[in-house]
Formats: sequence, structure tokens, C-alpha cells
Amino acid sequence: MMNLPSKVKICEVGLRDGLQNEKVIPTTEQKLEILRGFIDAGYPVIEVGSFMHPKKVPQMADTDEIFKKIGTLPAGVELRALIPNVRGVQRAVDCGCKKVKLNVSASRMHNLKNLNRTPEESVAGFADCVEMANKNNIAISGSISMPFASPWEGRTPVEDVDAIIEAYLKVGINEISLSDASGQAVPNQVYELCRHVLEKYKDATWWLHFHNTRGAAAANILAAMQAGMTQFDASFGGLGGCPFVPGAAGNVSSEDVINMLDEMGIETGIDVLKVMNLSRKVSEILGHGMDSYVLRAGRSCDLIAKNSEE
Repeated sequence: MMNLPSKVKICEVGLRDGLQNEKVIPTTEQKLEILRGFIDAGYPVIEVGSFMHPKKVPQMADTDEIFKKIGTLPAGVELRALIPNVRGVQRAVDCGCKKVKLNVSASRMHNLKNLNRTPEESVAGFADCVEMANKNNIAISGSISMPFASPWEGRTPVEDVDAIIEAYLKVGINEISLSDASGQAVPNQVYELCRHVLEKYKDATWWLHFHNTRGAAAANILAAMQAGMTQFDASFGGLGGCPFVPGAAGNVSSEDVINMLDEMGIETGIDVLKVMNLSRKVSEILGHGMDSYVLRAGRSCDLIAKNSEE
């Protein structure tokens, strides 16, 4: 028998990671409607956007305005945003965002090429972000992109991942996401790395972020759950993909993940039918289809019910 959790927490990242590559940019009011829909569907955590420079990521230019307009949240709902630096923390302070996330690449070649720093040097530079966040009662987390493999070096050595984790812990960040941005992870590797970090870094809290680039995301989530992980990112309709990684297709579909967990009897607290309806609305706004199996085929339980009536 598989040793699986009875409950899993899902963070919806579609408003940030999903929309950041889209040519059609939903209006601020449309984004607010989608956000309120996710809250109504039961998501406990939602990544609203990012505080990147609007010229670099114009799709996220209204993130500040969304935080200002969303109003009072239901108890237990957490909204977060991605930030690049201390300026991002200041924007979070100004607009009322209470949770921010930093990111660094585990690919040394990628990080050196883009930032002229090792990943550990990048994380050490986050100390000012942590200090400002703490002074303003803003929670702060960190992400490690490509901890499993990268298009440049192949498999990421576990020692490199450890070095970044320890750099995060040193600056005071103990909530860490392992993000398979290149979509190269495979289940046995996921299981081994998850077991490793859970056993070695017992004071850290973990999130897993998988892209379905090569169709392995659901299997990777299952492997991570077997290892003891219980917190995962997903994007409605499977939207998204890192624009800075060659060939990195979309995120794993929220509907597919929630439906799989529902069928397995694992609680998420999220209404998958409401998520599916939101994905259909966004599909109309964007003018293209979604990469979601459940949107195309429907839930298994609906199919069974329909055939039983005939």
C-alpha cells in the first residue's frame, strides 16, 4: 500500500505563472473576478501576480492594484506575489500584500549567465528583502528553480540544492519551493530529493511546483506525496511556463490535479467544478484552449453517473 497523506494543500499560480506569457492580457477587473472565483472555489493559497518591472512583464503590471482592490479576505486564505528584490518588498508594503516569494535558479550556469552570481550569492543578497519584510510583518518564502535538472547541465547535483537551501535558511527563509521549471523531473528522482530534504532540513516547510512539459507532472506529484510532501502549486487550465527556460511548456493543470486527488480520496477543500468553469471563462478571454485533460474529458464520476442514467 502507498503511504499517502489524507489532505493536500494546493496553491493556484495561474494568475501569475499562467498569465505571464499570454499575449492577451485580461483587464484588472477580469483578474479580480477570477481571483474572487478562486477564493470562492476554496483555494487556501493563491499567487496573485508579481512585482517585476512592468516593462519586462507587462502582464503583471497591475498586481499592486489587485491587492489594493481585493478587500477583506476570508479566514485562512493567503495571497502571495513573486518579487525580484527589495523594491518588490516595498511595493508589497505599499499595496497591502502580506506574503512574498523570492526565486533563484539551481542551474549555476543559468544564474551566472543572467546575474553574474552563483545561486548561493544570489540568496545571500536576499538578506535585505528578509529584513524589510520582517519589519513590515510580511511573510517571505523562497523558491529554487530547476532543483531536479536544467537544460544546460542536466541532472542537478543534490549538493547544489543543499547549498541553496542552506543559504535560504541562513538569511531567515524556511519556507522553500522546489520548482521543476524545465519539466525534466522524473518520479524516482522526485521521491529521492523530497525524502532527502525532509530528513535533512526538518525545520523547513516545503512546496512542490511541477511543469507538465513531458507529461510527468501528475506522476511527480504522486512520488512527492509518497515521500511525505503535502503542498503543491498548480495552474488553471495548465497555463504558463517559464519564459527564460528553453522548451518549458505549461504548468500542471489545477483541474487535473484536484480531480486526481478527489478520485484518490485525498482532501483539498477545493471545488473542481468551480475551477473548471473559471478555466472556461479565461479560455474565452484569452482566445485559445486550455491544456487540461479534465476540461476535455470531464470528471470520471460525471461520466459514470451519465452512463448509469442511460
